[in-house]
Amino acid sequence: MTIFDYQVGPAKTAKANTPNNNPTANNNQAKSATGSSVATYGDLMKQLEQPLFRAKQLAQWLWVHRANNYDEMTNLPADLRDKLKTAAPLKRAMAEKVVKSKDGTRKYLIRFADGTSVEAVGLPSIDDPACADSTKRLTVCISTQAGCSLACVFCATGRSGLIRNLSAGEIAEQVRIVGEGFKLRVSNVVVMGQGEPFQNYNATLAGLRILNAAEAEGGFGIGARRITISTSGIVAGIRRLADEPEQFTLAVSLHSAIQETRDKLMPGLASNNLNRLATALLDYWKATHRRPSLEYALIDDVNTSAAETAALISFAQRTKAHVNLIPLNATDANLKAATQVEASKLSGALRDAGIEASIRAERGADIKAACGQLTQAE
Repeated sequence: MTIFDYQVGPAKTAKANTPNNNPTANNNQAKSATGSSVATYGDLMKQLEQPLFRAKQLAQWLWVHRANNYDEMTNLPADLRDKLKTAAPLKRAMAEKVVKSKDGTRKYLIRFADGTSVEAVGLPSIDDPACADSTKRLTVCISTQAGCSLACVFCATGRSGLIRNLSAGEIAEQVRIVGEGFKLRVSNVVVMGQGEPFQNYNATLAGLRILNAAEAEGGFGIGARRITISTSGIVAGIRRLADEPEQFTLAVSLHSAIQETRDKLMPGLASNNLNRLATALLDYWKATHRRPSLEYALIDDVNTSAAETAALISFAQRTKAHVNLIPLNATDANLKAATQVEASKLSGALRDAGIEASIRAERGADIKAACGQLTQAE
């Protein structure tokens, strides 16, 4: 294990606990990508026969002071630093390549200690380009897996399949690297990069808890409601998230509310059918009092017809959801983006039906940093 296989501290008490690593269980115990418990820094200190307060010091060095090696951690005893070098090696991820978009977006190719790489994206606010750096917002789009197994036809990530799950610390490292690259404090995080977060549920939640923990506890201090988890619609994960104590925001990649169309676009989700998904989302809303959002990539001659629009309206009404319409971004798939006229027509139909809808502004498409364009190949 490396230090990035550990998390800041134990998860807060959830609404319900079921001792089971299956994500269908409403279980708040954080687990790793391999299914074993994600140990905390406190567990590590106990293993090394150190007082518990050393765990907080360690977390602060890692995520607040951003130490690159244990020798920099000067308030830790020298013998503890030596033990840590062996018990939990510290090898930071590195930004191997940074590509800048004309709109200010940056795409980072990030490589981990074992050579595995993922892409993450930094999206600075563009409301007022003249504003001081201290007032700018920075959103970071992060990955939870290297690659993806779901093979959605409009997404480049799944072309190479799943390489491996990321650890909690590797998820947090992406936020550190992008924030340092912009020299800005990260204000928002969207888990919309490579991979399906609920297929790596335990490490994902552990990583988000590093981001959400207060700086005094050794975290990034990013508010839970400023962290959005986007799933392709893994019903078991949605149900499990509903019982977590943190108020993370939930988004679901829908792309069609007609089962036949969705199965063609997202073949890996066939077992999570639309009826089960709608029921889980409604139950989520009832349990959390937080509305999910539905992500809907606009694809010409695929999901913008009158029948598709009617199905989307019905699904959104049933699930109490906001709809986020997304321009289809170019990949190798033989698909064409819907026109702006079609987007406006669909948006208007949703609003006429009493459904809140928005059209996402396209960012980073010129550097293949937009939704569905991330890979490990750059």
